[in-house]
Amino acid sequence: MLIPVLLFAVGLVCLIKGGDWFVDGATGIARKFHVPELLIGATVVSIGTTLPEVMVSTTSALSGHGQIAYGNAIGSVICNAALIAAITIAVRPGKVDPKSLRIPVLFFFVAAALYAGVAYTTGYFSRPVGLVLLALFVAYMVCNVMAMKNAPAPAEDAEEETHAEMSFGKMIALLVLGAALIAVGADLLVDNGTLIAQALGVPESVIALTFVALGTSLPELVTAITSLAKGHGALSLGNVIGANVFNLVLVSGMSVTVAPFSIPQNATIAGINSSLVLDLPIMFAVMLILTVPALVKGRLSRWQGVLMLCIYAAFCAAQFAMG
Repeated sequence: MLIPVLLFAVGLVCLIKGGDWFVDGATGIARKFHVPELLIGATVVSIGTTLPEVMVSTTSALSGHGQIAYGNAIGSVICNAALIAAITIAVRPGKVDPKSLRIPVLFFFVAAALYAGVAYTTGYFSRPVGLVLLALFVAYMVCNVMAMKNAPAPAEDAEEETHAEMSFGKMIALLVLGAALIAVGADLLVDNGTLIAQALGVPESVIALTFVALGTSLPELVTAITSLAKGHGALSLGNVIGANVFNLVLVSGMSVTVAPFSIPQNATIAGINSSLVLDLPIMFAVMLILTVPALVKGRLSRWQGVLMLCIYAAFCAAQFAMG
């Protein structure tokens, strides 16, 4: 029992330090190239935080469990929006740049519409669907690179000098090392947290809903909390929306292309697959609550964060009841 506790503590330290370096590297790159932090969050940071999910889903697909990616993608989108972004907004509401949001939000809803269209019609994710999703990923990255080239330089502030002194190589090193530490820390935290919970007699269904679910979203959560603490809320929001795009177009796209699958038949509500009645509508609802006010008013309000946290709590309770 002592070794899991010690490894759990090591994992926590890795997460905290990794998040610190990762955010410093990302914000340094944003300032060096005069790119809005939200765009860096939606691309560079999102790739780093979704890499573990890409690896897990692709490995699962290669071993014949491609349908795992379906639940992972929808579950991660809901968790990222209704838990991570919700905490960010509830703690620090404020202004956002609607222009920087347009591309990530547009691509998310295009990918989500395709995803839902397949789910509600054929229910079978074929290889051509996977290739279309991967094509959307390429288009998303191209559009973001073009947007970065045309992005206005952010306003100078007191941190500018600090980042100016940091070399580009050091920024990249911080980004890569930070991402690696987050991945290692998340793995140690989840594995040993599960062992500790089992030793304490916690039921497996509760472990699955907490440690395992938290494990895939820990990189985003650590990045969000570190960004908030350092006053970079836009980076956190960009990371959440970008990660959600990647979950649908890259994580699912890779899995579907490698191993096509049908929607898994698990729990049902009124005789209909629960993912069609509950999961997909909740995914659209929380993303609309998160993005529409930001695009229309150019700001995020505390009520959005509180409402999404309430929806997430109800969603978890419903999943637990069905499980």
